[in-house]
Amino acid sequence: MNAPLPTPLMNTYGRLPIAMSHGQGCRVWDTDGKQYLDGLGGIAVNTLGHAHPKLVPALQDQVAKLIHCSNYYRVPLQEQLGARLADISGLTNAFFCNSGLEANEAAIKIARKYGHDRGIENPEIIVYEKAFHGRSIATLSATGNPKVQIGFGPLVEGFIRIPLNDLAAVEDVARSRPNVVAVFLETIQGEGGINPARWEYLQGLRKLCDERDWLLMLDEVQCGIGRTGKWFAHQWAGIQPDVMPLAKGLGSGVPIGAVVCGPRAAGVFQPGNHGTTFGGNPLAMRAGLETLRIMEEDGLLQNAAEVGAHLRAGLERELAGLSAVVEIRGQGLMLGIELDRPCGELLGRAAQAGLLLSVTADRVIRLVPPLILTAAEADEIVSILCPLVRQFVAETTAP
Repeated sequence: MNAPLPTPLMNTYGRLPIAMSHGQGCRVWDTDGKQYLDGLGGIAVNTLGHAHPKLVPALQDQVAKLIHCSNYYRVPLQEQLGARLADISGLTNAFFCNSGLEANEAAIKIARKYGHDRGIENPEIIVYEKAFHGRSIATLSATGNPKVQIGFGPLVEGFIRIPLNDLAAVEDVARSRPNVVAVFLETIQGEGGINPARWEYLQGLRKLCDERDWLLMLDEVQCGIGRTGKWFAHQWAGIQPDVMPLAKGLGSGVPIGAVVCGPRAAGVFQPGNHGTTFGGNPLAMRAGLETLRIMEEDGLLQNAAEVGAHLRAGLERELAGLSAVVEIRGQGLMLGIELDRPCGELLGRAAQAGLLLSVTADRVIRLVPPLILTAAEADEIVSILCPLVRQFVAETTAP
């Protein structure tokens, strides 16, 4: 058991011994004055980087007007952001909350009530191996990582787990489990190791859900909001979900979550079925609106696609021939480098070298920088990271 840290905080994070002071663009500085290139973006949160010159005054203006008022009253900024999300997604209605976990929890509740409204007493939801949907008991139960579930049983029932990108597995479930009401997956698995759902697989799911009257629920918490070069990662497959949880990058650092629904799911919740105290507050809504506006004005979807392709090409070039690299995968500015060995040590090594990143699924280096990243900064990531990977591989052995 880990010894508690000498701090008043609970011992929930394996933190590096550095504290950030301030940021500008894709750079951050710690309290000792050391500068870092931000390849993590607060875990795909800081869409516009740090201290964006268009975002900061907008948030200052909103703080001076109204931060919170509760959902007893109309919140016009909610209506504006809901309309904007409907416009860019093709869906119809939104519910606002505070985080990706809450958005996914709401999606699960929508699926269950959708089933109950159709007379299914024990509705079931198809979920996926290596998925990550959150750490509440319900979202933890939908998650496909036994390591984060240990110690928190009994888990919630009603989830059927299958492998990703195997349409035959979905068809097998459809034939044998009459209580299925929804399919729930990340368009690109984030915590599971940057594992994309193939476009033809998503198209097949959409067809099956239409045939069976199931909900297609696509978790775009990490891969949405322009990260892949389109507003939402599923748009590369030319489909629309029925339910789409969002969070992370939508507020460019201000906590926000949303569930956006199409006609099949938009009317499931009625007054009293769901709610939130903080969700949809004016500050978060202003952050969402300004983030989307600035992204569009500054061409950040195209930037994510182009700079992401440039970054990936650089990584592939500099790591070519290194047998320890299993695969470099992802889309836009959501990239993973899978090694043949655990590589959590690279988190600290990269920070020492002035680069922020993360390691997920034990063996996958994750890069999710701000969408304002330039080609020159992408080259800098490559120049710092690739020698570190080569050195790490030379000093360690695969299990």
